[in-house]
Amino acid sequence: MLRSIAWWRRTRHLGQNKMRKIAMLGSGFIGRFYADSIQGYRNRDRIVMIQSRQEESCLSFAHHYHVAHWTTQIETAVSHPEVDTVIIALPNHLHEEAIMACIKYHKPVLCTKPLGRNAAEAYRMLEAVEAAHLFNGYLEDLVYTPKFLKSHQVIASGALGKILWAKSREAHPGPHSEWFWNKELAGGGAIIDLACHCIEVSRSFIGKDIRPVEVMCWADTQVKPIDAEDHAIGLVKYESGAIGQFEVSWTFRGGLDLRDEVMGSEGTIWSNGFMRTGLEVFTSGKGTGYMAEKAETDQGWTFPAGDELNELGYNHMFTDMFDALDQNMAPKETFYDGYVVNAIMDAAYLSVKSKQWEPVVLNVWRGAEQQEETSVLTSYDQDHWLVKEEVTHYGAKKLILKEKVSGRIFERLL
Repeated sequence: MLRSIAWWRRTRHLGQNKMRKIAMLGSGFIGRFYADSIQGYRNRDRIVMIQSRQEESCLSFAHHYHVAHWTTQIETAVSHPEVDTVIIALPNHLHEEAIMACIKYHKPVLCTKPLGRNAAEAYRMLEAVEAAHLFNGYLEDLVYTPKFLKSHQVIASGALGKILWAKSREAHPGPHSEWFWNKELAGGGAIIDLACHCIEVSRSFIGKDIRPVEVMCWADTQVKPIDAEDHAIGLVKYESGAIGQFEVSWTFRGGLDLRDEVMGSEGTIWSNGFMRTGLEVFTSGKGTGYMAEKAETDQGWTFPAGDELNELGYNHMFTDMFDALDQNMAPKETFYDGYVVNAIMDAAYLSVKSKQWEPVVLNVWRGAEQQEETSVLTSYDQDHWLVKEEVTHYGAKKLILKEKVSGRIFERLL
């Protein structure tokens, strides 16, 4: 039986500001990003156990991050007596096994995105952790970036009015590890890898309590010799009438392109998250190496991030996760959010095949019920709607009005 996470607010068995002793499951690209943030920003938390499928990777990680214990077995890592928190940075097909181990040993668990390879898998994990009353966090870093947090604050203040459209884009030349390119292990291609980010970004801007109802999606395999899609564009329709749009690609050349746009009845936000950071470097390539995530070159003009961990959201994400755990509260992103994202992606994959709008099927919904579309029409006076007001290039002020009764649209110069 699924239960609300509100019970965390009613329990008081964990201490404040506790140093977390972490088992990191996964020693690859994302595991190292997590480790750099955890042992750098909050600084009091420590990785005491590293698990990886290869011994060589375990030893390399343990040496680099001064980790005392290592193993190739998930259950051995989770059950270690020093471990009080588990972070899953494993390939998608291993998430469920790792989460079940955390439930068995009752260890709080944080899982990288996507939660599952599909909604059914994600639902099983959600149901299991909540039945076990286990703290769970969904590691969606892009809703913790400084630009996202500021944008969300602006939206929450009402400065943009009613949110009508939110678009999020992530595109790059492709992921780092071989398992991503295997459709069965990953659960899909660019949609499962990247759209999970974009969907949660747009969903957060529109309002996570507003129900997603249906999806229209195009996807294709354009460049890569793989079975999964390497490029996709989708529309997610919400009950309020808002549209969330995602654009994802493994075929984009030039680095990591992260961009968000939000349009409301009273304003607009444009955000470029990574490719144009304000820091521009030109080099012949001599003496250089890593410049930025997904950068394809270290020569010519490059655009490195001043603080990559912070600009990609990892620092704020882990601060929220561990502070929530310290305070016996739910973090901003939980397994429930991961499940909703998986359900939206399931509808996207169905739409790719059917070429029609497909419904978002949710076994459980915890947001507002039957959110009605609200009008944002502006009255000019008792008899007219205001369509537009502007000042022309020759200095005249113009109104475009619509008669409420007849529907006639006309201009009026002031």
